[in-house]
Amino acid sequence: EGSVRFMVVGDTGTGTDKQQQLADLMVRYRQVFPFEFALLTGDNMYGGEKAGDYKTKFEDVYKPLLENQVKFYASLGNHDESNQRFYVHFNMNGEEFYRFKKGNVAFYALNSNYMDKRQLKWLEDELAKDTSEWKIAFFHHPPYSSGKAHGSDSAVREIVEPIFTKYGVNAVFNGHDHFYERIKPQKGIYYFVSGAGGKLRPGDIKKDSPLTE
Repeated sequence: EGSVRFMVVGDTGTGTDKQQQLADLMVRYRQVFPFEFALLTGDNMYGGEKAGDYKTKFEDVYKPLLENQVKFYASLGNHDESNQRFYVHFNMNGEEFYRFKKGNVAFYALNSNYMDKRQLKWLEDELAKDTSEWKIAFFHHPPYSSGKAHGSDSAVREIVEPIFTKYGVNAVFNGHDHFYERIKPQKGIYYFVSGAGGKLRPGDIKKDSPLTE
């Protein structure tokens, strides 16, 4: 009772049977674990981004969840257009990066496509005054990953990791690599890759990676 329950999924927007299969599983799983909202770790739309695409690649797929008032909070991936920030069901309120709070948990959605000084100043300012028991960040490019296609994004890591460690961020969720991985704690922070929402990339996770927990 009183727990903050949420789901994390990324790289969803294929509009394929694979995306639908996983969405159906989410609905069934929610009967056991009643998550209230979901974090999207980017690549919310592949290909076109017309109104019809939002319907076929998001609204139709997650209709049972949306009808049950499950809110999706999106971050932008490398396949996403910035205008997604205005889409009502992504709950970005017109911002490419934003913060929201649920219970004793503060969530930070970042835009890892372009970590400019304005975004980083905002992040530091918000974290510096954040007294939440838990601080969680989510964005597309993984600072740590055992993926063969992409793997760890060292450029992003060099920028965000010092901020995360300074202000006590507890967990970080990313996508980009199309699989699930829980990383061994790095400087006291748990990192997760969840990028299999639209399709798996077969055999793409490096076996016996020293990162994998």
